[in-house]
Amino acid sequence: MARLSFAEELESAADQIAEVSRADLQVVLRRAALVLRNVSGIVLEPNVDESLAGLAAEMGASKSDLIKTIVGDWLVTNAYLPVPYALDEESSVDGNA
Repeated sequence: MARLSFAEELESAADQIAEVSRADLQVVLRRAALVLRNVSGIVLEPNVDESLAGLAAEMGASKSDLIKTIVGDWLVTNAYLPVPYALDEESSVDGNA
């Protein structure tokens, strides 16, 4: 199960705490503990972490989303990932080549 859908399930259980059975709540909490136990983060140099946090705040994005964008763009730029879009001969483009 993806983390986002699992987080939504946790939020839903919290919203409906009166209707959730004890057994269902126990299962959800055990899965939450498992997910948290298996989370690995990236440890960054303090100056890099501060720079990313400042840039993320400036852009109105989370630091995690900013890191995903930076890494994804770097992989595409260095040909480790394909370009996410392709132009065919019939496509119109602006500018000069």
